[in-house]
Amino acid sequence: MRGPLGAVIGRFPSSDGVTQMGGIIRHNRKCRDVTVLVIFIAFSVAMVVNSSFAFNQGNPLRLTYGLDYKGNLCGDKHAHPGLSELELRYWQNPNQVYESGLKDSKFKLGDARSICLSECPIPSEDSLSWVCDYPEGDIRLSMTDWANRNYDYFEFLTPEMRNSSLQLQGPCYPVIFPSVNVYWSCQFIARASNTSLKHWQQMGGVKINEDIVIDKSIHKSINSRSAVLKRYMADIGKAWPVLIVCGGILPLFLSVIWLMMIRHFVAAMPWITVVLFNVLIISVTMFYYLKAGWIGNDAISPIIGEHDPYISVYGRELTHIRAVTILMTFIMVVAFLTSIAIVRRILMATSVLKVAAKVIGEVQALIIFPLIPYSILVVFYMFWISASLHILSSGQVVQNNCNSNCCTYDLIAKRVNCDHCCGYSIQYTPHIGVSILFHLFGCYWATQFFIAFSSTVIAGSVASYYWAHGETSPEIPFLSVLSSMTRLMQYNLGSVALGSLIVSFVESIRFLLEAIRRKLKDSSDGHNSCIGKAAYRSSQCFLKCIEWTIKSVNRNAYILIAITGKSFFTASSIAADLIMNNILKIGRLNVIGDVILFLGKLCVSLSCALFAFLMLDTHKYRSAHNKTSSPLFPVVVCWALGYIVATLFFAVVEMSIDTIVLSFCQDSEEHQGTAQYAPPLLIETLTDQNEMQRLTQGP
Repeated sequence: MRGPLGAVIGRFPSSDGVTQMGGIIRHNRKCRDVTVLVIFIAFSVAMVVNSSFAFNQGNPLRLTYGLDYKGNLCGDKHAHPGLSELELRYWQNPNQVYESGLKDSKFKLGDARSICLSECPIPSEDSLSWVCDYPEGDIRLSMTDWANRNYDYFEFLTPEMRNSSLQLQGPCYPVIFPSVNVYWSCQFIARASNTSLKHWQQMGGVKINEDIVIDKSIHKSINSRSAVLKRYMADIGKAWPVLIVCGGILPLFLSVIWLMMIRHFVAAMPWITVVLFNVLIISVTMFYYLKAGWIGNDAISPIIGEHDPYISVYGRELTHIRAVTILMTFIMVVAFLTSIAIVRRILMATSVLKVAAKVIGEVQALIIFPLIPYSILVVFYMFWISASLHILSSGQVVQNNCNSNCCTYDLIAKRVNCDHCCGYSIQYTPHIGVSILFHLFGCYWATQFFIAFSSTVIAGSVASYYWAHGETSPEIPFLSVLSSMTRLMQYNLGSVALGSLIVSFVESIRFLLEAIRRKLKDSSDGHNSCIGKAAYRSSQCFLKCIEWTIKSVNRNAYILIAITGKSFFTASSIAADLIMNNILKIGRLNVIGDVILFLGKLCVSLSCALFAFLMLDTHKYRSAHNKTSSPLFPVVVCWALGYIVATLFFAVVEMSIDTIVLSFCQDSEEHQGTAQYAPPLLIETLTDQNEMQRLTQGP
């Protein structure tokens, strides 16, 4: 059975039972949960090692550009030959593209001959255009001259080379079909040029298949799940200025403003927060409607650059953004109705926030402290995002083994070569899946760790304020926040690491269940899928409840860790007992306050999402090199980063309320219902208009 905390928190007797020793939250502490801290440090080192391999083998440009027939990455200035301005992948042999699109064909589009160009070729209106291989051997042209000639040196070919070209074996290939730039690949339009086709037939060229399959083959490759995932990740690399502004600077600015307004306009803040939340969620939802093409004519398009307005190409990204638009509409309606439901509770939220406002006013360093974990997380996320891009693009370029007829003319050997003529692909390392999961888990654990670290430091500082009767006591260090942080770093970093590990572990189980469900979805029949779906949803609901409970218990455990210096599980037990004994006090006081704080975090994160939409809607991200495939992923990442930053700063208010309430409950328990240590400012707030009675008594 636990003893009173007063002896631990305030002054406590020495061994002789008479002499008062120690001061505010100062007693004999020792290091706790050291094993978990060692594991966390080892895990961090392993993340650095894992990332170093990715930096060595990865190239984020692979997420955007394709490979040519030599295995070079389009746009790579270090390739041989140099391809610095040749970023578009074009398939030269239309019959190979057609063959790769047939249902039972073993020939893959990745084995079709492709080359890097600066723009997609279109058929000539009065003659036959050609796209020839890179100039080498007897073709005495520089890459610049070759590009200036629209990649055509057919007139320089020997009779043998011309005959080979008419057999679609190169080195020159006819431009029969128009093409358009779709995500840096030239998408064929299955509408052959009659003029070009006529010239080709007159020259004695082999039959060229004109079926729509030639269109679908490239389209299927561009819209594959792996290709879409790569483009989403590439969008993060292209939109890094947006992430810095809308995911880092803007939420910092808005969070500090919100804390300052809580300090000076506490009575109005709940109303401002609720109204602003509804305005922001409606605005963000409207932007999704615009990008989905359901309002106006600004739907996202997979086509890059100028093109025929009658050409329409479908992209999977449009389907995704429309699905999110429907989801956002549902969330908007629910949020609006919920806002109406809590209007009558706004006055209670005002009294709750007064407690935090008075604490912030007394311990003003609390507003500045979150800058420390914020700065650490900024550096961490910059490293983590860069490493993620390299992990997803890590691997080696190898030539495929296509076992098919892909004979091509070799300008160096001066003959048709049927060996080693298959295309190239990136062979990813076998452990890349494990590496990605390891990297994701590390990010979540580190994020939870720094949030927990910040919360515990704030709790220790606020506890010092409470147990000193809310006065500027000489026993409280001048910089109580610094003192609280020093105690935590000396004794209880392991406890914080353990609490954050438990939350990360539960979240990882939910993620794995979702992955397993997706794997089994296609292989399950109707009967099994119904049972599996019910089991999956039940397990997800159960794990979500566990996660919410753990986060709630963790938050109160961090308060007790800051106050008592106990280990994580011991502090959790004390916190659970304290909550159960005072469930009505804590529940009535905290629930509505937590709702307002949650809405405040959403206001900050939705503002970040809104500004991200505005930045991504500029010309820079709608065309040329920096065109993003969809604003969806950068906006979601900005929203998530904004929410994390807001959580760091709003923890000042959140932990102030929770720490004061727990301390008040314990104080009341130890002194027969009368809080002895409660500061006058707190009692004044809680007793105003009989708030003490209303908040601490049951119904």
